[in-house]
Amino acid sequence: MSKNFRTLDDVDVKGKRVLLRVDLNVPMENGRVTDATRLERVAPTIAEISGKGGKVILLAHFGRPKGRDAKDSLKPVATALGHVVKKPVAFAADCIGATAANAVAAMKDGDILCLENTRFHKEEEKNDPAFVSELAKLGDIWVNDAFSAAHRAHASTEGLGHKLPAYAGRTMQAELDALAKALEAPAKPVIAIIGGAKVSTKIDLLENLVRKVDALVIGGGMANTFLHAQGIGVGKSLAEKDLAATALRIIEKAKAANCAIILPVDAVVAYHFQANAPSHAYGIDAIPADGMILDVGPQSIARIHSAIDDAATLVWNGPLGAFEMAPFDRGTMVSARHAAARTKAKKLISVAGGGDTVAALNQAGVADDFSYVSTAGGAFLEWMEGKPLPGVEVLKQR
Repeated sequence: MSKNFRTLDDVDVKGKRVLLRVDLNVPMENGRVTDATRLERVAPTIAEISGKGGKVILLAHFGRPKGRDAKDSLKPVATALGHVVKKPVAFAADCIGATAANAVAAMKDGDILCLENTRFHKEEEKNDPAFVSELAKLGDIWVNDAFSAAHRAHASTEGLGHKLPAYAGRTMQAELDALAKALEAPAKPVIAIIGGAKVSTKIDLLENLVRKVDALVIGGGMANTFLHAQGIGVGKSLAEKDLAATALRIIEKAKAANCAIILPVDAVVAYHFQANAPSHAYGIDAIPADGMILDVGPQSIARIHSAIDDAATLVWNGPLGAFEMAPFDRGTMVSARHAAARTKAKKLISVAGGGDTVAALNQAGVADDFSYVSTAGGAFLEWMEGKPLPGVEVLKQR
């Protein structure tokens, strides 16, 4: 995939003003960054451009402000970023106009400047051509390193690619390479583990995957909807009963595509949705009418393990049970550790993404052992659904 989009290998940045779109949307509390993962991800691209004598001008959004709002300023984030890249990061209180232009004009080669939140201007999300032109005046080239915002056709994530020479940053490049390995030209057989609460949010995903993978493991609350659709009593479990026909349609599509659908054969059931509630494993045909399925059972875990063992590539999105509370995190934790061990033994390429999935892998202590973990929620999902991402399309060789 790298072959058809331009990267930093295709440009000499020395002395150039590089508009670098990054994801600085980090969690903050009391003006302090509480998780610097996203800053660490973009640090290599910043360091490379700066090290080669480019002027690094950072464009980013923060939160969902309606106009200017001090609590959504990027100023404290720029300070935190300076600690991560171990170089001073200057700050300009606007991303267009004289304030931004003067700050850019004062830069020397290798300097780093962060411009204020692009979403302080409503024109950013509208991809307004006049606003795009204002941003474009500040740079000679545009580098997009924000895969997490690539599903949005906004001014700083897509519009600039039509005005300036466009390149993928290193984070974007790594993400696209990992995703290509997972679904575009994967080592086969490919298995997908798809969990989470609702089928409704993942219909497009499931329909795309049954055409691409050899086996599809369905867990979490979603599995209950599939079981219900097949006439299995799920007691008081979370299930979208109105989506039974959708579930059956997905099962039919899987059959036609020769994709095995792996549903739970047993489940851990409790009577209260709370941590350490008394629970018991039941076969799927014997779920108590007043019980709630909160995790996959031991036989299902064994079945998932053998599916992972058979696979050369694994794509994972969504937990297998109510992983936020013990003991209902067991299915997710044990399966994640098994996939991680197979990956470390060089037997598996494993790609995972989505907010809950990243949290679950961190909880299992194996996020670093997967081949690639995507922190891009919406963009990762839309990419897995087979949809073109505007922020990526604009980087392709034309």
